Amino acid sequence: MTTNPILHLLKNAYNITGTLSRLAGENQNYLVESDEGMAYVLKLAGEETGTSMIEIEHLAVEALIDAELGIMLPRIIPTKDKEIEARLKTGDGTLIRGRLLTFVNGTAWCTDVPASRQRLEHLGAVIARMTMAMSAIVHPDTHRTHHWDLACADQHRPSIGIIQDPVRRQILEKVFLWFEAIAKPKFAGLPRGPIHGDINDDNVLITGNQVAGILDFGDCLDNPLVCELAIALAYHTLDEPDPLEAAARVVGAYHRLRPLSPDELTVLFPLMCARLAVSVIISAQRRAIDPDRGSWFVSEERAWKKLAQFSEITPAAAARSIAEHTNLRPYENQGTAMAVLAEKRKACISPSMGLSYKVPLKMVRGKGQFLYDSSGQPYLDLYNNVCHVGHCHPHVVAAGQKQMARLNTNTRYLYDGLTDYAGRLTATLPGELDTCFFVNSGSEANELALRIARTVTGRSGVLVVDNAYHGHTQAMINISPYKFMGKGGTGRPEDWVHVVPVADGYRGAYKGQGKDAGKAYGDEVGSIIRKIPDPPAAFITESLLSCGGQVIPPDNYFKTAFDHVRGNGGLCICDEVQTGFGRTGTHFWAFERQGVVPDIVVMGKPIGNGHPMSAVVTSRKIAESFANGMEFFATFGGNPVSCAIGMAVLEVIEQEGLQDNARDVGSHMLEQLAPLKERHPIIGDIRGTGLFIGIELVLDRKSLLPAPKEAAWTVNRLKEQGILLGTDGPFSNVIKIKPPMVITRHDAQMFVRVLDQTLLELKAPG
Repeated sequence: MTTNPILHLLKNAYNITGTLSRLAGENQNYLVESDEGMAYVLKLAGEETGTSMIEIEHLAVEALIDAELGIMLPRIIPTKDKEIEARLKTGDGTLIRGRLLTFVNGTAWCTDVPASRQRLEHLGAVIARMTMAMSAIVHPDTHRTHHWDLACADQHRPSIGIIQDPVRRQILEKVFLWFEAIAKPKFAGLPRGPIHGDINDDNVLITGNQVAGILDFGDCLDNPLVCELAIALAYHTLDEPDPLEAAARVVGAYHRLRPLSPDELTVLFPLMCARLAVSVIISAQRRAIDPDRGSWFVSEERAWKKLAQFSEITPAAAARSIAEHTNLRPYENQGTAMAVLAEKRKACISPSMGLSYKVPLKMVRGKGQFLYDSSGQPYLDLYNNVCHVGHCHPHVVAAGQKQMARLNTNTRYLYDGLTDYAGRLTATLPGELDTCFFVNSGSEANELALRIARTVTGRSGVLVVDNAYHGHTQAMINISPYKFMGKGGTGRPEDWVHVVPVADGYRGAYKGQGKDAGKAYGDEVGSIIRKIPDPPAAFITESLLSCGGQVIPPDNYFKTAFDHVRGNGGLCICDEVQTGFGRTGTHFWAFERQGVVPDIVVMGKPIGNGHPMSAVVTSRKIAESFANGMEFFATFGGNPVSCAIGMAVLEVIEQEGLQDNARDVGSHMLEQLAPLKERHPIIGDIRGTGLFIGIELVLDRKSLLPAPKEAAWTVNRLKEQGILLGTDGPFSNVIKIKPPMVITRHDAQMFVRVLDQTLLELKAPG
């Protein structure tokens, strides 16, 4: 008996004797040349190869043979006992498992490139026929995943850091952003089924201008069907001088046999790039294990070359090129060209209405945490807190559409939506806050809150926090130091406006005083009350200062300040326009973090997920005191459509666990950001709670000299890399993070990686 256990397996299970030679590749495969002059392939199964995987491979090949595709396939040869897998236990107890396949002779595609037009088109036709034929496979374990699963390509996203070259890392960040924002959201609506999963240019054999055979069905799994085509395109365009033209040839032939949907065409290019990204990451991981195993890296540099080329192409341009030989035209009708639109805007829009970023963006679509510009480029939105439950959330959109088609009127009529929504909204608040007023914007709501306070108290004075912002009406400008002390402001406009210090733990007078800082800042409010001629009608404060620099007031601040205000007969107003509805993660309303209950709560922005609505909520006692005979009425406030949309927002927050998500992702982001402060001296402070986070940049940590130019440069550079942020604070040096509440840990990790690299690039603009 032979001493080679593999030869023993062949003899024992198949009655074959001969010689073995190891084949290239990551798996343990052998060419068997029998003594009778026949050639076979023996594939040994590793510990991770379950019996079901072998069954699926067998079913796939048999389904394609039955479909009579006219190509050669590696058919499994049963053992003498009619089993598809042979097993042998060696003397030391080791179990050897293997299956014997027919040998498929031919030339690998990659050895004869670039390909002819005829060969590219034949490849497309073969893949289309394969895709349709493999739908006959029925096996529960096709619903599996593995590290080459294209539909789960983002499992490799956290490993981008293994790539040493920063330029290459930036390419991968862009590619995975495309995958996450363009491809993945469409998966649920795409046709699915079993696919080969690895039609690369080594696994496709050719004869002349024809595909002669397909090898290696070991990666079969259930996927969106278009993933099969995308994988083939990724590899079979590597050596083409015009890869998108070559891809268009393949796609055109495929489409003639299995018509693609517009969504499938849209995701093809991002999926192609994602496959190459996965390939180079796995190659880097393998190199760390065995740098001398050349067969593991055969496509690595070719893939990097194409990734660099593809990263310079916009998704829209790529999709249009790939669709050239179909009857579909993706990304059409994107509106007026950006340069033309910018000129039109100058002609008819006030210059005081500015644009974000040094190079403006033209957005044409939004979904979830992403915005999309007219070139198809997606952007991770970490800035627009208005679309609280995600841009264009389908449940919110459907609720508004349904109600708009039925009824929209005003609050002088009875309708269920108003009272139902008011009840649902007040249920999120402390019990005494039970009475609602509905208006249309945060500015209008704050103005109403001020009017209520003045009517109820019979006073006019107002205490406001330095650097605070409460709205754009004249009355709100008058109580917003962020405006009247900022650019274009003329200083405190009214004698009745009294500014109290910001309870700032980084820059304020009581920084570093720990738990005592909150009381000290709160006592400053009392000190100012004692100095002014008349006691105030109200103290109005954002629960967390947003425009003022993402400031988190220290514990005990509000309790102390509120005691001083109420002790002097004033009301306490909390502006939750930018901080409410679960953003802090720990609480639904930011004021709850400090264990206080304001007299009046103002809410807006996220309340309607982009629909213009806002609310003022107070106690029944205060509401009755306000009812002095002068009717309050807002034409559009609380209309049926707004109530339906507001209700839908609350439903989504609850059903999708978005407050919990804010706590989890926000905490994770803060943890990931913390080491950056050690690496980058320009980071003075990182602060936040939930998905309300600020990063303050300074030129010197001792003097706290602000770095506004550097902050602006950083934000614009991040925009170039597909991340939207803004700056704020009294010195415009705080990068503020207030994203839609649906962002993920993957999104947070991407932001931290890109910010880290961007700060390494940072140079003060000239």
